[in-house]
Amino acid sequence: MPKSMRNLPLYLGGFMGPFGATLVLPMFPELRSSFHTSTETIGWTFTAYLLPFAILLLVSGTLGEKWGRKRTVRGTYLLYAFSSIICALASNLHIFLLGRSLQGIANAFITPLLLSGLAERNPETKFGSKVGIYASFQALGMGMAPLIGGISADTNWRAAFWGTVCISILLSIFPPDGEPRQVSSMPSFRNLLERKVILIGFATFIVAAGPMGINVLVAVVARDEFNVSGSNAGLILMGGAFANFILSPIWGGKIDKIGFQKSSVLVAVTLVVFSSLIAFSTGPITLGIFWALAGGVVGCMSVALQALGATVIPDNRGGGLSFVLSFRFLGVGLWPIIWLPVINYSFTGAVLAASSLGIASAYLLTKK
Repeated sequence: MPKSMRNLPLYLGGFMGPFGATLVLPMFPELRSSFHTSTETIGWTFTAYLLPFAILLLVSGTLGEKWGRKRTVRGTYLLYAFSSIICALASNLHIFLLGRSLQGIANAFITPLLLSGLAERNPETKFGSKVGIYASFQALGMGMAPLIGGISADTNWRAAFWGTVCISILLSIFPPDGEPRQVSSMPSFRNLLERKVILIGFATFIVAAGPMGINVLVAVVARDEFNVSGSNAGLILMGGAFANFILSPIWGGKIDKIGFQKSSVLVAVTLVVFSSLIAFSTGPITLGIFWALAGGVVGCMSVALQALGATVIPDNRGGGLSFVLSFRFLGVGLWPIIWLPVINYSFTGAVLAASSLGIASAYLLTKK
């Protein structure tokens, strides 16, 4: 592969995590009908992916560095394909949740090791811009998932999972560099417990359980409050992802100059403001506009946090990043459980309460 294209498979791999996680959001009514259950229960189809993903991320990066990035990522892409087959063929909700959980387990190894491989290939002074490009592909996955999921919801929701089977098998051909470590250079779990790593992790959890996960609320409100179709809900969600796609590379270049810590504090405060605007939505159009604005800032937050995570432990990049990301996806995974019940009482209250958590995150990030 030409040198200029070396990073492309890693960027494309970044597409898969958010694509797989958010694929189900515009399908909630169809999944609810297929499996004869409630919206709150169907919310677990999102959480079942993210909880094992988040928990395993605590150690997956370090384990993957020990085992070797190349063979670990290749194997887990194939596991992702297998779990997608389970989802596509699921005859009941329990089997579907099993498939979603296995998808999350596989992605726990894929995401940090791809970024770790990216960090190894690029100097730290230019890493922010590379993370920005990677994050733009994550945004593309986040945007395409609800669109494809919405179209599938209007036709046959199972078809979307057959698509992830094909993508996963293709990407398994292009894993990142990285052979198994020698015993003398094995990364340690001990440095994951350093104060600076823990602070970044908790700050990440709080902002993820708040304004970064608000796309779940947008999806539910679009379908159940404003009565739009699955494909139109996908288009609404795609607006935020498109803004994310555009802004992430730009922001990635800026944080190389501003600094990873300072930029993360700045964008956390900005996210509080823009996600709060969603509370003033009066219909699908205003919902789409406000989510597009907030989604762009969510992307900037993602770039800053991933840059911090990949550089906080230089001799265990995958481990540091996966540890920090575990807090992010634990927060996002718990989002439906925390906030969907609140929506039944007050949509505005849920938005403003979730958004305000960004302030606490910004405070913790100043303490790093």
